[in-house]
Amino acid sequence: MISISNLEKSYGDRTLFSGATFQLNAGSRYGLVGANGSGKTTFLDIVSGQLEASEGTVSIPKRLRLGVLRQDQFLYEDEEILAVTMMGNPELWEAMVEKEELLAKAEQHFDADRFSEVEETVQRHDGYTAEARATKILEGLGLPGHIHGDPLSTLSGGFKLRVLLAQVLAGAPDVLLLDEPTNHLDILSIRWLEMFLRDFAGPVVVISHDHRFLDNVTTHILDVDYESVLLYHGNYTTFLDAKQAERERREKGIAAREREIAHHQKFVDRFRAKASKARQAQSKVRMIEKKAEGLIELAPSSRRYPTFRFEQVRDSGRDVLKIQGVKKAFGDNHVLHGVDLLVQRGERVAIMGPNGIGKSTLLKIVMGELDADEGESEWGYEAHPAYFAQDHREEFDPPHNTAEGWVWDSCPARDIGYVRARMAQMLFSGDDSKKRLSALSGGEAARLVFTRLAIARPNVLVLDEPTNHLDLESIEALVEGLKAFPGTLILVSHDRWFVSGLATRIIEIKPEEVRDYHGTYEEYVHFCGDDHLDADRVILKAKTEKRKKTEGRKKTEGQGKTKERGKTEERRKTESRKKKAKGTKQVLEHQEALAASIEQAEARVAEIDEVFCEPAYFERTSPDEVKILEAERTSLQREVAKLTSEWESAEEEIG
Repeated sequence: MISISNLEKSYGDRTLFSGATFQLNAGSRYGLVGANGSGKTTFLDIVSGQLEASEGTVSIPKRLRLGVLRQDQFLYEDEEILAVTMMGNPELWEAMVEKEELLAKAEQHFDADRFSEVEETVQRHDGYTAEARATKILEGLGLPGHIHGDPLSTLSGGFKLRVLLAQVLAGAPDVLLLDEPTNHLDILSIRWLEMFLRDFAGPVVVISHDHRFLDNVTTHILDVDYESVLLYHGNYTTFLDAKQAERERREKGIAAREREIAHHQKFVDRFRAKASKARQAQSKVRMIEKKAEGLIELAPSSRRYPTFRFEQVRDSGRDVLKIQGVKKAFGDNHVLHGVDLLVQRGERVAIMGPNGIGKSTLLKIVMGELDADEGESEWGYEAHPAYFAQDHREEFDPPHNTAEGWVWDSCPARDIGYVRARMAQMLFSGDDSKKRLSALSGGEAARLVFTRLAIARPNVLVLDEPTNHLDLESIEALVEGLKAFPGTLILVSHDRWFVSGLATRIIEIKPEEVRDYHGTYEEYVHFCGDDHLDADRVILKAKTEKRKKTEGRKKTEGQGKTKERGKTEERRKTESRKKKAKGTKQVLEHQEALAASIEQAEARVAEIDEVFCEPAYFERTSPDEVKILEAERTSLQREVAKLTSEWESAEEEIG
């Protein structure tokens, strides 16, 4: 569908990648991975036409519409959230606006020809369901219906980015190019996005640092490394195994060739001076030269892995943190409704819940950065916590200080050699350690904060979204470092791979309760049985409950009115009700049959989703089998939509 040929991008003497050649096909989902600064976003910008390549071509059929996630929410500050979302398809949006303007004109000024043209555009883009689609997408991404009419400016930065993602998805593009779409999404919204992308018919190219998201979504990996972009089949875990095996094969081949050269060189050195062996020695020299020509040293990888080493001065007491009846509200927004929690030594506690529920607020309260309205929190005996804040850049004061100076300020008793050694473990060396704090990238800033935390040697780590801004290599290294940490871990994260690798206890904060589960994240998901959002099912359930309430209300009203009417009127009403009830009964029976069919189809969709979420499913399953299941799931989703439409028609018939 999209052809990429010999693509190269260079900046002066530095080549990001060259010789990139492959196709992006419909139905395939490509994870674009690589170290920070390797050229991932640059590659995406070239494909989307925002940046020119140094060499090579990107061929995109003219009819294809690209959906590109951009971080430009400030363009829409005064627009309504739903309107911003529907602007994802500019041609449809402009046609819908113009149609309203035409209808608002007086009859004598009505342009029937132009109205016909605009109406054709609206129908071609399925405009009559556009608002419903946009609403469903916004709700799937965690933006409830009651705020859809509010201006975008009323949202926080994270929720504005959700609206921009909804805009791209609602635009019904043929191709999706997404740069870090899971940033600022909670776990439920990420699950919803996974389902959406798996149902998307066109090519998807996505940059993400979320290991589990890449595993659940991608069918291919585009690896930006060694100054090239290479295509691998399979998801991210499959890619890691394939890349490691490939490098090991190349290293073994090089080592074998070097041994052969050394063996021949030994012969040459020994017998070169002997006349009887001179001819053989010269032959060996030619052989060495020939083998040396084919000996190409492996290019250095752009991937670098920091070393996270967390030690503690001493153990804490058994009871590490006690929280009793903590409540917090910001104006009319009540986020914590009486939290009780006891954390004990050695536990790895993951605090979960939708955005805005109070997770970060709870961490700030226990760290003394925010006062609770009611209740209290208390650290246990010998508990020495260290805190990684989501807004950790606020600790960079003054911002003109250097990275090295900021770390040394936290341990003035240590010599500079110790500080530099610890910073080198976190990939700060040479000029990097002399950077001003204000010049650090997001990943560099996070690694610097972790350097300072490690030097403090705490026995409790409190981490609020620690994987934000870290690349995949740093996240993998952080997980290994935290696994080796002997102390207590309390964390908030939307990264399920990260949580799955660490948590031994799950605390889910909900509006009405706090759910406490002792076990891993996978065990918790199995326990609660709610692994993804299903908007259709929620809407259908709500409508069913509404119909039942309406029927009950009508029945009660009817009983009251009957007592006040005369016998003749009552007989007439009774006959009328009997006739109507007979028809209504048939419609209700039809509705029940439809609901049963919907539940059966949705149950099968859920079964397929569970299969897709099984560990290592994509690496042990052939692409053909995956396609068969994906096709079945897509067919079932269409069947659910069709049956739901019939159910709604029956609902209207009942009135």
